[in-house]
Amino acid sequence: MTTPSRSIHHTAAVGYQANADRYVKGRPDYPPEIATWLHEVIGLHAGMTVVDLGAGTGKFTPRLLETGAQVIAVEPIAQMLEKLSAALPQVKTLAATAESIPLPDESVDAVVCAQSFHWFATPQALAEIQRILKPGGKLGLVWNMRDARVSWVRKLNQIVDRHEGDAPRFYTGDWRKLFPVKGLEPLQEQVFMFGHQGAAEDVIYNRVRSTSFIAALPAQQQEQVIDQIRQLVAEEGELQGKETVTVPYQTKAYFTTKR
Repeated sequence: MTTPSRSIHHTAAVGYQANADRYVKGRPDYPPEIATWLHEVIGLHAGMTVVDLGAGTGKFTPRLLETGAQVIAVEPIAQMLEKLSAALPQVKTLAATAESIPLPDESVDAVVCAQSFHWFATPQALAEIQRILKPGGKLGLVWNMRDARVSWVRKLNQIVDRHEGDAPRFYTGDWRKLFPVKGLEPLQEQVFMFGHQGAAEDVIYNRVRSTSFIAALPAQQQEQVIDQIRQLVAEEGELQGKETVTVPYQTKAYFTTKR
């Protein structure tokens, strides 16, 4: 196993190294509106260069490729980067952290962080992003989150969240403390709705197993969590006995522009 960098949170290093396969299977895609957002808001098109920062296994990378821009995927965890390279061999990859991106000053048109910015929401990472962005370049931040306004989703989140420990999470809002920041315009937000449909084994159980702090638990404890969720599924009328289920999601997309 690769020794994790000290700048990678221990939960991410342990959980994602061990569970890259389940990350691929369990994570939802993104709503179709994201394509329009990337074109019209982030402004991506052929002839531009975009960094997929904290790219993981490349779940978001195809959305960036569809814009026609050149994509550079930056990811510090070797097991995840291997999955990305195998699936998308045309993408340039860099094994690096957000605090030390091996690219020249003002060399990229955009940086997009999908499901990742909360892991490296530090002044050092934000300064490094600003360093590689061209003036007028965009920083995009995207998160999928289960829609906890739905009763059974809220119960599912309660089972999962009690194990989060000190793992950074989007919903705590800690990442927002970095903004506003000198050199970047104020953040702007859009919200899209969609459903992650599939077999419960993937869209519920493998999705939970792919959560960093669940993946970092001892195997027996992981399965105790899954057993609790199986009991929830068995008791919920919307879910019980269904071969295919739909998990409701919100996608929150933010952007800012380098002055």
